[in-house]
Amino acid sequence: MEDPASSLSSSIHFVSSPPQLPQRTYRRISRSEERAPFPIPGLASDILHMRVKEGSKIRNLLRFATSRIQGEGEDSSATAVRQVVFTGLGRGITKTITCVEILKRKVPGLHQVSKLCYMKVNEVWEGPQQEVAGTTVERTVPAICILLSKDPVDPQELGYQPPQTFSFPSEEVERRGDLLRTAGRPSSLHAAKRLCLDDWTGCSPKS
Repeated sequence: MEDPASSLSSSIHFVSSPPQLPQRTYRRISRSEERAPFPIPGLASDILHMRVKEGSKIRNLLRFATSRIQGEGEDSSATAVRQVVFTGLGRGITKTITCVEILKRKVPGLHQVSKLCYMKVNEVWEGPQQEVAGTTVERTVPAICILLSKDPVDPQELGYQPPQTFSFPSEEVERRGDLLRTAGRPSSLHAAKRLCLDDWTGCSPKS
């Protein structure tokens, strides 16, 4: 993955480290993120933007993104998209990468472009008493932007990854078959849990 400094957009501003606020006397009342352009060139006009936050549910994000890129499910009435971009910042970066990796397994043949950058976040903190003025804090946090595209993209673009083929070794396939065949036995609960933990994307979530 490329160096973060090479992906910075010209519209992103750097600010100094925020002051340390006493958590017991101040509480955060609002938080806003900078609306910077995507650091990936050549995006489609109808691109689907999936903003991943720390508290986002991976199952909900994937259900919506999969239905839109395949043109199926509850959102089948909407036009199927050819590109989807996932963005996340701070503690949401890990969850963003997880969503991307799972979607690539659900929808084969996707081209990928990954970019690291920084985004500006504004936080408003309220004092313990009304006569105490609120404090606005500006800080920069690391962010990631990942494009998944059905259509080919420039392979010379930094952060490009070609479509991947996911397959299990023959020994792994045989082991999974043994676990599935014994899943109905009373003593096989532990084996079934192992199968789901090994590849939980293959276990259909309950609706």
